[in-house]
This record gives sequence, structure tokens and C-alpha cells, in this order.
Amino acid sequence: MKQFWNERYAEHEFAYGKEPNQFLKAHLHILPKGKILFVAEGEGRNAVFAAKNGFQVYAFDYSDSGRKKAKELASENNVVIDYEVSDVLQLSYEKNSFDAVVFIFAHFPSDIRKKAHEKLLTLLKINGKILFEAFSKEQINYTSGGPKDFSMLFSEDEVKNEFTRVNFDFLKTEIVDLNEGPYHQGKGVVVRFIGAKK
Repeated sequence: MKQFWNERYAEHEFAYGKEPNQFLKAHLHILPKGKILFVAEGEGRNAVFAAKNGFQVYAFDYSDSGRKKAKELASENNVVIDYEVSDVLQLSYEKNSFDAVVFIFAHFPSDIRKKAHEKLLTLLKINGKILFEAFSKEQINYTSGGPKDFSMLFSEDEVKNEFTRVNFDFLKTEIVDLNEGPYHQGKGVVVRFIGAKK
């Protein structure tokens, strides 16, 4: 899997574009200004957008080529992001140290996914905010992007089961029009939520 992402992000074009995800763009303003962590951040489009809006931005991914492009994009936009190359379960950030955590299409393998989400929640302060968008189980019927492994996709019930320490402001499944670089194009189905750590 690591090789897959290194190869995808090594391509000249940005796989998902340079513009931020639309859900993040619409809701960044409700997240507390402070330390924000971007999960499986790839080429940095969302982290750079947050940095341009005054957040203290941290990000991680296990792709070296993703980090390289993210740092280039940050430089191009005259901002700084702290970007670590790490497996999610090996992250070295301090517990209860982030004001917000952002998940944009962060699809972990099913055998570690719940453990990964639990680990990431430990890094968030009590009452810290979470912004989450990922492909729904229904996305398996669409060709606009996302994992082809059904077990890596989400239902609302799975979200509730894997984020048990979260008070949800809202949680819903929506059909969206994706226009994010060459790999997210067309109609898709996503699960979205915004919530706070209990």
C-alpha cells in the first residue's frame, strides 16, 4: 500500500488537485484556531489551506513523495506545515495536544482502522473538534474515486462504533459532485461528520 501511494504522489500532477476539499473549505471557520492535525494528508492541499487561514498545522502520511509535494505546495503558498512521515499507529505526537483533527478521505485498512481512530482521538484535547469526510459503502457502485475494498468504506453505524468518544454535531451520508484532481471526478457518496471529543 505504501508503494502504491508513493507512486501515485510521485506523478507530476497533484493527484487530488491543489485546492482544498469543499467540505473542509466550507467548515474550517468553525474549528478552533490553534493546533490542527491532518490525517493521511497526502500532497498537502488541505493542510496548506488551513495554514493560509492562520492555523498551526501538523500533518502526517506514510508517503515520502506525498510529503515532498506537500512541502513544495506550502512553500509555493508562503506557509509552513509540520509534516511527519509515519504509520498512523506509530505517531509520536503528545496525547491531548491538538485542538482539532481533520480526516479527509483517510481510509485505513479494515484490520487497523478502529485502532487507528482510537489512537488519533487520544491526540485530541477534550472538547477538541473533528471534521470528517470519507467515502460511503455506497461508493463501491461509483467510479469517481476511493478504495475498491468494501471493508475500507464507511457506513454511519461504523462511524458511530469507531468514534465512541465523540459527540456528533451532525453525521450524514451525502451524494456529492467531486472535482478534485484526476482521481476524484464525478458523482460520489460520502459520509461526513463534525463532532467534539467527549
